Amino acid sequence: MLNIIFMGPPGAGKGTQATRIVDEFKIPHISTGDMFRENISKGTPLGLQAKAIIESGRLVPDEVTCAMVKDRLAKDDCANGYLLDGFPRTLPQAEELEKIGKELGRPVTVVVDLAVPDEVLVSRIAGRRVCPNCGASYHIDTMKPKVEGVCDRCGGKLIQRKDDNAESFKERLKNYYESTAPIAEYYKAKGNYSAVNGNANAELIFENIKTVLKGIK
Repeated sequence: MLNIIFMGPPGAGKGTQATRIVDEFKIPHISTGDMFRENISKGTPLGLQAKAIIESGRLVPDEVTCAMVKDRLAKDDCANGYLLDGFPRTLPQAEELEKIGKELGRPVTVVVDLAVPDEVLVSRIAGRRVCPNCGASYHIDTMKPKVEGVCDRCGGKLIQRKDDNAESFKERLKNYYESTAPIAEYYKAKGNYSAVNGNANAELIFENIKTVLKGIK
């Protein structure tokens, strides 16, 4: 069973690779960012609370995020595996996820971490465009859609996220190194962590990810 945590700094290409992984292995893509953006678009109380936090590059409180993730992992479509993208972001979240996994009988089986140099991330983030409908990611230079401004997958209009700017990016990267990167050591100790070079073309990155995932027993 592939219960995957997908790690990597903002701009590492997780969205692009996550789409390929879920298509290849037929498991649901669970992105906390997408969950919050859906609430924001619907104007729910949680969405209004999360909007200012996300756009400033800060992190949503653990108790809100963990409860949301637990509810999502309990759904039937996660019975044969899942891909967690954007969670856990902190060590306490990782520890809580372990409890959730045991309680639901759906523990994490593998952690894939995309490694990309900071200077490459800056270039990627400025040119990133995303589809608000299906979550697919593109880049204005390196991964263009077939039709400019239009998502290949669902035909949605591509946008630049408000937090994809220099100021928010610096805050997000700072948060990543302070809070999320240490999680790698946590999973290394458990023996289910694999780093993948994310500074390559998308096809090669995906082939390397598949090699890791197909090695899971």
